[in-house]
Amino acid sequence: MYSSVKSGLALTLALGTIAGAAAPMVMTAPASAQAAFSDVASDNWASPFIQELASRNIIAGFPDGTFRPNDPVTRAQFAALLLKAFPNAQRVNTPINFADVPSNYWGLQAIQTAYATGFLAGFPGGTFRPNDNIPRAQVLVSLANGLRYASTQPADSLLDQAYSDASSIPGFARNSIAAATERRIVVNYPDVRFLNPNQTATRADVAAFIYQALVSTGQLAAIQSPYIVGQVAPQPQAINIPAGTAIPLRYANAERILLAQNEPQPTPITLTVAQNIVTADGTVLIPSGSQVSGQLTVSQGAAQFTASELTLTNGQKVAIAATSDPITTTESIRRGANTGTILKDAALGSAAAAGIAAVTGDRNVRAGEVLIGTGVGALAGLIFGGDRIDLISIRPNADLNLRLTSELILPRS
Repeated sequence: MYSSVKSGLALTLALGTIAGAAAPMVMTAPASAQAAFSDVASDNWASPFIQELASRNIIAGFPDGTFRPNDPVTRAQFAALLLKAFPNAQRVNTPINFADVPSNYWGLQAIQTAYATGFLAGFPGGTFRPNDNIPRAQVLVSLANGLRYASTQPADSLLDQAYSDASSIPGFARNSIAAATERRIVVNYPDVRFLNPNQTATRADVAAFIYQALVSTGQLAAIQSPYIVGQVAPQPQAINIPAGTAIPLRYANAERILLAQNEPQPTPITLTVAQNIVTADGTVLIPSGSQVSGQLTVSQGAAQFTASELTLTNGQKVAIAATSDPITTTESIRRGANTGTILKDAALGSAAAAGIAAVTGDRNVRAGEVLIGTGVGALAGLIFGGDRIDLISIRPNADLNLRLTSELILPRS
């Protein structure tokens, strides 16, 4: 428990001087100069709440540039914060003189105002206990009562659903904390499911609670934080990858693909993204290992891969419009050629397989050896003759790089 002088000193340093308060006068830096505190890192869970309130002169730091977020808050200090945060709160009670708050106490005005506006009450025997550390439950009850919030749901079921330690919430606080929960005033760190209602509120806790209370009244904009109970997560924004973006691909099943110049229909094939597609700052948009499905089409002696579906490594499927450059490189297969050599590390289109069998006379090129396409059985109408067949030869790891023909829209996960 602090003495009156120590409490006043701490409050003046931390919150700024209250008009009419009989606290020692200690000069503090303007709020704009205290917007960043040496002991509140940018990734501190409470940083956005603290910095925003400091920039609005609702809270302040200490002359050494610290905020001391883990320090406890007394009931008198909390009353002073309420006066700063809600200066226009409507009075609903007549101020009273508490037996343990003398007329020269530094926080008298703040305490009487907090009582008059319904934010804080006293204890039996007419005391206020100004130097007691305030528990988290009392802070939430104060804010819900002062803002006249009431729960629209049965308190017990709401609390049981929201908090793993709901049974530890004091009976007097349950309805008010349920109301504060509905209004998204509650912020629980490090586990959003644990309220820790009887734990002493820290300066960081109180900053977060008051900030959320101001959000609930429409005075401040909402902050996204995983520790706000009941906060609706923002909808992920889509990622737009512009047309013209190149996507390198690879094909693990063969080093080359042979297609006849008269392949009767498109040849379905699935390729793999060879490397991460990233933004300028290194953010991965399309991870390496994603699959691109499409088809190889032969027209006027050139083969071209057209993509239709992208399957990301997380299993998400996205429509894609992209094509490779036309491929016109050819490879001649002559009568008497060794089919074992021809087929080594090669994937064959259906017509290419039938043509190789016809030219070489090797009837062992069966459907089971046709790695892509419709199968030899679909080629009864095709006629091959002569001593040579010219096939389109594709080196997939070099020839099938894609370029988007229209913008690719990826949902952000």
